[in-house]
Amino acid sequence: MPYEAWLTLSVVFCSFVLLAMNWAPPDIVFVGGAALLAVVGIISPAEAFAGFSNQGMLTVAMMFVIAAGLRETGVLDYLGQRMLRRAGTERSVLARLAAVVLPTSAFLNNTPIVAMFVPVVLDWSRRHQVSPSKLLIPLSYLAILGGTCTLIGTSTNLVVNGLMIEHGVGGMQLFELSRIGIPYAIVGFVFLLTIGRWLLPERKEFLEQLGESRREYLAEMLVQPNCRLVGESVAEAGLRQLPGLYLIEIDRDGKILAPVGPDETIEANDRLVFTGIVSSIIELERTAGLVPVADPSYEVSPVRQRGRRLCEAVISENSPLVGKNIREADFRATYGAAVVAVHRGGARLERKVGDIRLRAGDTLLMQTGPHFLRAYRNDLAFYLVSDVADWRPLRSDRAWIAILLFLVLIGLMTSGLVPIVLAAVVVAVLMVAAGCVSSGEARRSIEWQVLITIAAAFGVGAALENSGAVATIAGGLVESTKTWGPIAILAVFYLLGSVLTELITNNAAAVLLFPFCLEAARLYGVSPRPFLMALVLAASASFMTPIGYQTNMMVYGPGGYRFADFLRVGIPLNLLLWPIAMLLIPVFWPF
Repeated sequence: MPYEAWLTLSVVFCSFVLLAMNWAPPDIVFVGGAALLAVVGIISPAEAFAGFSNQGMLTVAMMFVIAAGLRETGVLDYLGQRMLRRAGTERSVLARLAAVVLPTSAFLNNTPIVAMFVPVVLDWSRRHQVSPSKLLIPLSYLAILGGTCTLIGTSTNLVVNGLMIEHGVGGMQLFELSRIGIPYAIVGFVFLLTIGRWLLPERKEFLEQLGESRREYLAEMLVQPNCRLVGESVAEAGLRQLPGLYLIEIDRDGKILAPVGPDETIEANDRLVFTGIVSSIIELERTAGLVPVADPSYEVSPVRQRGRRLCEAVISENSPLVGKNIREADFRATYGAAVVAVHRGGARLERKVGDIRLRAGDTLLMQTGPHFLRAYRNDLAFYLVSDVADWRPLRSDRAWIAILLFLVLIGLMTSGLVPIVLAAVVVAVLMVAAGCVSSGEARRSIEWQVLITIAAAFGVGAALENSGAVATIAGGLVESTKTWGPIAILAVFYLLGSVLTELITNNAAAVLLFPFCLEAARLYGVSPRPFLMALVLAASASFMTPIGYQTNMMVYGPGGYRFADFLRVGIPLNLLLWPIAMLLIPVFWPF
């Protein structure tokens, strides 16, 4: 090989080491590598950064915005709440997760889907005394498997599709990958439901820590006549199934209904008394027509909520609030706030919120104006004032617009009336213009590190081609496997993709191996499409390590996992899917 090839391979090897050892973030590694290769003249500056204009990368950016629109309008939250409503066993939870996560991750970026379900699964685990380590790895794997079902399921699919268009191979259709992605998803789900369940660890000690770390509040909510819950039973309204929440009693015109049965019908002006964790209290507070009893005149409209915040405040020892009940304190007039719930030490408060006499150390959960934190951070009435990080005002009045725009996106991509990147850009812009997501939140939703890594990896891929490394290595692989034909090198590329995606990012692995697939197909004189389909599937199917895929890392900490847990479950799953890919790819995409 010429020295340029050795130099390029040295840069690639050093990049692998830096990423595998977690010594530098992937975007810095690949930008630095592309810049170095441009400095030594292996690629031009234009080639080094041409990836920033790649159609696949731009489509990935727009899909982040579209997913944010569905999240901010509450569409994804609604799916999450409904999914585990009546799940009673671990197997039932896995089945319900598969029913929702597989189809949604086929059309949306996996990251927001897993981010939404992690707290839901944790709360269910706590209530049913099931270790979350039994459920969170399957959650991540189901999102990955769903992503293999369509073109827009993962960023990897879109990146490879952009490269295919650039190299004249012809882009993928929206459901082209479904031919093998759906069998993948079915086999993966069956594995997780059977063998995988026995391989997953049971971290009971982590479940105990989880229970201790959750602070319980007492909340009392008034059902206004316009509330959607009026006329529904407690079970139909989902009030017995919100994770980490318990309906203590219903006060109906002074008559106390307790314990509350699932068939009890909710009536206007009922006062519902709950105890629960912050995330579930937040879900109650978002329900239109369900307002804190301490401030029943407060309107929780979607438009008004956008200017509100949820804060926690701890009552100080010298606070003028000590000794007063919440009605007497008149929080609305004094602080421009409504008390949603109260927490007191490790004790469960039994009386109604409005009757509680405040003590030093009590924690109040309040909905406030946008400037409450700044105005009262140093107020003597409170020891501490902080925002509730998980809370955000939903744009629920725009949910139907977000759903409609998403259906338009699917229609445009399926019909092929406009290029995929153009369809994604138009729908993303309309999401912002229609108020489904603010322009600021749209910018924040884009994972810039992912995009920069993808774009810079194109430059490194170009260097592998220009230096002659691709031709030399691909030629050697073809020569060593020609006895068995192209199916052998197809298996080699799938294996390489599976290993590389665990060492570096899935997108970078796909970009670096793409030119090798094209060169191998040219040397064999066959279509490159089966090789590229194998590359997409192998790079996306990252099951063996937590660092290989972002959703694996997201569940790593909350599940209390160890590195070896992913190897124990991921290696058998990869070995199961590999022969399936080798059998089906040549059938659907002949050489």
